[in-house]
Amino acid sequence: MNILITGATGFLGRHLSKRLFELGHTLCISNSTTGNLHNYNDFCLRYADTKFDVIFHLAAKTKAGDYCMYHKGEQWIDNQLLNTNMLRYWYNFQPQAKMVAMGTGCTYHPIDGFLEEEDCIAGDPEPELYTYAHTKRMLLIGLRSIAEQYNLKYLYLIPSTLFGTDFVLHDNHFIFDLIKKIYEGKHKGEDVILWGNGHQRRELIYVDDAVQLMIDLLSIDNEVVNLCTGKDYSIREFAEIICKLVDYNPDKIIYDESRYTGALVKKLSPNKLMSLAPPHFKFTPTEDGIKQTLDYYISSRK
Repeated sequence: MNILITGATGFLGRHLSKRLFELGHTLCISNSTTGNLHNYNDFCLRYADTKFDVIFHLAAKTKAGDYCMYHKGEQWIDNQLLNTNMLRYWYNFQPQAKMVAMGTGCTYHPIDGFLEEEDCIAGDPEPELYTYAHTKRMLLIGLRSIAEQYNLKYLYLIPSTLFGTDFVLHDNHFIFDLIKKIYEGKHKGEDVILWGNGHQRRELIYVDDAVQLMIDLLSIDNEVVNLCTGKDYSIREFAEIICKLVDYNPDKIIYDESRYTGALVKKLSPNKLMSLAPPHFKFTPTEDGIKQTLDYYISSRK
C-alpha cells in the first residue's frame, strides 16, 4: 500500500513507520520540514498528486506533565490548524484513502470505571486537559461529518499511554519519568520525587502492540476503538516494578502532593478492541515492557 504518515517523527510515528516499512509498504513521511501541515498550500503542493491508500494522522501539539495547563491557547490554534488542514486535504485530494486518526484518553469524562467508546465525547474532560481534549473531540466530529457528507472511510483510535523503546530522553510522560528518576536515584544518589500521592491509577500499552493493532484494524471502517489492555496500576505499583528492576528501595521515594496529578483513575475499556482484534493477538506483559524500556534508557544514556 501507499501510505502517508503525519507526525512520523514522534514516538508512535517512528515505531509505526518502521513496522510498515518492514512489511513492504511505500511510505511518505510528513513532518514540519517535509510537508508543513501548518501551511495548507505547502502541504498540498507536496502531496496533492500522490494517491494514498491509507493516511495515518498522528501529528499533534502536546506534551506530558502540566504542559496542557499553561499552553491552552497555542494548543487550540495549532491543533485546530493541523486537523482542519488534514481534513481538507483528505476530502479534496485523497477521497479514496482511509484516514486513521489518533485520539487521546483525555477526551473522556473521567469516571471510576471503564471508559467506553460511545462516551468519548460525552460530559466534560478533565479541567487541566480541557483544551487539548476538545481539539481531539473536534477531530472526531470532523471525521464523522466529512465521512458522512463525502462517503469517505476513517478509523479513530484512542490509545492508553504508549511506552516502549526508542523514546527521546527528555520525554516526560509518566512512565518514562518514573524510569529516569528511579534509575538516577539509584545510581546518582538523587532524591526520587514523584508527583501526587502515588495512588492515581494509569494504564499502559506497549507501543509495538499498539502499532500491530493499528495495522490489524485497518479493515474496520468509521469506528472509534480504544487501544488498551484494560489493566491499570497505581503510580506506586509502577514505581515498585521499576525499583525491583534497578534494586532501589521504594520506601525512599518522596511523593509531592502539591504537584499536578491529573485524573485519579483513567482506564479504557478493551471490550470493543478484543471483539475486533485477531484471536491470536497477545499483549506484551506490562512488566516485560517496562524492563525493555528501562534497558533502552540505560543503553541510551551511556
